[in-house]
Amino acid sequence: MARRHYAFTTLLVVAVAVACLSFADAKLTVNYYKKTCPRMEKIISEAVTSKQLSNPTTAAGTLRVFFHDCFVSGCDASTFISSNHFNKAERDADINLSLPGDAFDLITRVKSTLELECPGIVSCSDILALATRDLISMVGGPFYTVRLGRKDSLTSTASSTDGHLPLTNQTITEIIGVFQKNGFTVQELVALTGAHTIGFSHCKEYINRIHNYKHGGPNAFDPSMEPRYAKGLQAACAKWKEDPTIATFNDIMTPGKFDNLYFKNLERGLGLLATDQALFEDKRTKPIVQLYASNQTAFFNDFVYAMEKLSRFGVKTGRKGEVRRRCDAFNQIST
Repeated sequence: MARRHYAFTTLLVVAVAVACLSFADAKLTVNYYKKTCPRMEKIISEAVTSKQLSNPTTAAGTLRVFFHDCFVSGCDASTFISSNHFNKAERDADINLSLPGDAFDLITRVKSTLELECPGIVSCSDILALATRDLISMVGGPFYTVRLGRKDSLTSTASSTDGHLPLTNQTITEIIGVFQKNGFTVQELVALTGAHTIGFSHCKEYINRIHNYKHGGPNAFDPSMEPRYAKGLQAACAKWKEDPTIATFNDIMTPGKFDNLYFKNLERGLGLLATDQALFEDKRTKPIVQLYASNQTAFFNDFVYAMEKLSRFGVKTGRKGEVRRRCDAFNQIST
């Protein structure tokens, strides 16, 4: 009897979650700004193109900020709020301290332009969602539909990130749990992790894989790594303690192109982070990695589905949010 009650309760919770997501989706539309800010998408596209051409790491940085923003409390630009004497905001949580400034700069610039064009109309969260999509497409990734109408959050706290973002020292089981908590499947986890096909990681995030691995000596490295690759990383990160900004590309083969080389790299022992390579070692994720490595179209299709789902996760609509006048401050304390 207890098992039946548990099963019923689980189904009820899932049904309510789906209903809530559908309710939020109903308020998001592709043409949300058609009448109120018709040049919005053109303005964003022009800003994105200019920024990416001047700084080629912008695409990867913006995609990372988008994931960190959406996965914590929904796609609501809560990551953009600045801390003050009374509140430590999401952006200053330890896990967010390495988020790239280029992404924040891009969204801030776009917001300033749109405030002149159509003041108080376009939310920071919608700007981030569209800019991310355009940047992915610009570097060779798939184009997908972004429904609009998100409102920006009314709260942002550093503590809200606890347990909601995957960590580089977690096991695959722990990471699967983080994703499942937000309603994402193992396949969606692998597809979204494919975003590591662009961007870079700092040496401190994988130093324990390339130096003194399991206390085997200063040059001992994780045996799952291709030896020449591991030694190359050792050389690149030789002075990481003196300069913690030293970083290497996630995808050594095509670091600036959104493709499926990330998954092919895992098959060759060229995964940079321990959590990357673990995707090829775990029986739950290995078949998906192999599929994406052999079929880029399958990866792109699943990535699009997962990104569209992520872009709708936890969105605020109506009075649950606001359209900020500036992305780094709530309206009541904006100046």
